[in-house]
Amino acid sequence: MKRWFALLSLIFAASLVHAAESGEAVVRKAVEDKLHARVEKVAKSPVAGLYEVVADGQVLYVDDKGAYFFHGNLFEIKSMKNLTAEKKFSLLPLDLAIKTVRGSGKNVVVTFEDPNCGYCKKLAKDLQKMSDVTVYTFLYAVLGEDSVAKSKAIWCAADRSKAWNDWMASGVAPGAGTKGCDATMTLNRVMDLGQQLGIRGTPYLMFANGNNASGYIPLPEIEKRFTQAMPGV
Repeated sequence: MKRWFALLSLIFAASLVHAAESGEAVVRKAVEDKLHARVEKVAKSPVAGLYEVVADGQVLYVDDKGAYFFHGNLFEIKSMKNLTAEKKFSLLPLDLAIKTVRGSGKNVVVTFEDPNCGYCKKLAKDLQKMSDVTVYTFLYAVLGEDSVAKSKAIWCAADRSKAWNDWMASGVAPGAGTKGCDATMTLNRVMDLGQQLGIRGTPYLMFANGNNASGYIPLPEIEKRFTQAMPGV
């Protein structure tokens, strides 16, 4: 009898694994076949019967039969956390950004900026006044060839963070950069990322809680958005 119970337990466990694999496979196939999207990841969401799918850099939610999906923000009511925004934030290729840390760096913001953007320079000066912040800056050179040239020089500098902040806050032009460094591919990938995210101008700020901002916002507003539960502009 014990052998039978052991066998039944194994069959039951195997059926659960198979069901989970089947669910993911069905969801993946539905998104690829019907939405013609390249699926990067499929995982169960916190909502029963709903899968979180990362496809072409976007976050989708699909039912376990692959019959329905929605593209929008999923919130946890108790904490009012924007789970979708947190996921999107975690998917950003931060290796393509300039990292600047002040103090503990506990407050994290991502910016898309052009080195010749006046409001970006104003933003850079504001961010230098902040303590306990980590800033990831994507060089989004949208204002012409000189912006591209300056972005390449800054990216190829021995200390990218210093070169960026010296130029944006103090007007110290970046040097020629490290010999043999070519930032073309990096800038192209950042441009593709910005277009994928629908960013049409600079500066653009992204926060982990979804409180993104298109255009310049003053320092008090930036500090507020680190803790706001609901998404901003």
